[in-house]
Order: sequence, then C-alpha cells, then structure tokens
Amino acid sequence: MFYAFLWLAFAAGPALAAGGEEHGGGEGLLFPFLNFALLVGVLFFLTRKPVQAFFAERKRNIETELDQAAELQRQAEERHAKWQRRLVGIERELDEIRRLGRERAEAEREQILADARESAARIERTARSAIEQELRRARETLRGEASNLAVDLAASLLRERVTDADRDRLLDEFIARVEQTPSDAARTGAR
Repeated sequence: MFYAFLWLAFAAGPALAAGGEEHGGGEGLLFPFLNFALLVGVLFFLTRKPVQAFFAERKRNIETELDQAAELQRQAEERHAKWQRRLVGIERELDEIRRLGRERAEAEREQILADARESAARIERTARSAIEQELRRARETLRGEASNLAVDLAASLLRERVTDADRDRLLDEFIARVEQTPSDAARTGAR
C-alpha cells in the first residue's frame, strides 16, 4: 500500500506540474502536496508497526479489563445472591423469633394466670379456715357465756325458790347417799 502510494505520488507529480503551468498558478500547490503526501507516507511506513502494537496492546488491555470487570460482576452477583439468601433467612429467623416470643408470652400469661388462680384458691382456703376457727371460737365463747348465764340464772332462781327447809332436806339426802355401803357404791360405780 505504501509503495503504491509512493508510485502514485511520483507518477502524478510531473502531470500535476505540467497541468499547473497551463492553468497558471498550479505549480505552487504541487510541491506542498507532494511534500505532505511524502510525509504521510513516511509516517505511515515508520509508525505502522508501533501503532499496530499499541492498538493490539490496548485491545488486550481492554479485553483483560473487560474479563476482570465480568469476573467482578459475577462475584458481585454471587455476593448479592448470598446476601439475598441471608436476608430471606433473617426474615425467616425473625418470623420464628416473633412466633416463639408470642408462644412464650402466651405460656407465661397462662402460667401467671394459673399461679394467680392457685394463689386465690389458697387465700380462699386460708380465709375459710380462719373464718371457721373464728366461728368455733365465737360459738365456744357464746356457749361459755350461755352456760355462765344459765348457771347464774339457775343460782338466782335457786336462791329465790329454795328455802331453808329445802336446803336441809337436800343435805340429808346427800348424807344418806354417802352413808350407803361401799359394796353398793362399788356396784353403782361398776355399772
């Protein structure tokens, strides 16, 4: 390609130079054009391999970077998937914790209610026992007071109704009983 371009420049040079004379003023552009073409040709010839090497290296670098970027993207997607699984797992764990918390709270509530019922029943039994004891004491106290009142009433009635003659007769009957024979007393006691 380079050689074709050089051949074209040398072949077209005299024709352009001849044509420039006929039209007047064309020769002033011929040599700068030839110089430019020659410069481009030389630059192309000299820089072709380094430019190709540069672009080949650049292509390899870009491919390497694309491969690295693809690997990083794959790793990021794996991490993302892992975190998504963890997130789902955490949601399940949270649901399980919530469920267990509700169950424990319900069990604790039931236990507290059972303890409260048991305590209420124990307090009721204790209160009933205390009430029964107080009622027994009150009955005994009332019986004692009633018997004391009955004795007092009987004593006052006896004082009022028993005369000296009745007292003497009662005393004589008591002495007669005491004088009974011991065998009679033993028989009476044996019954």
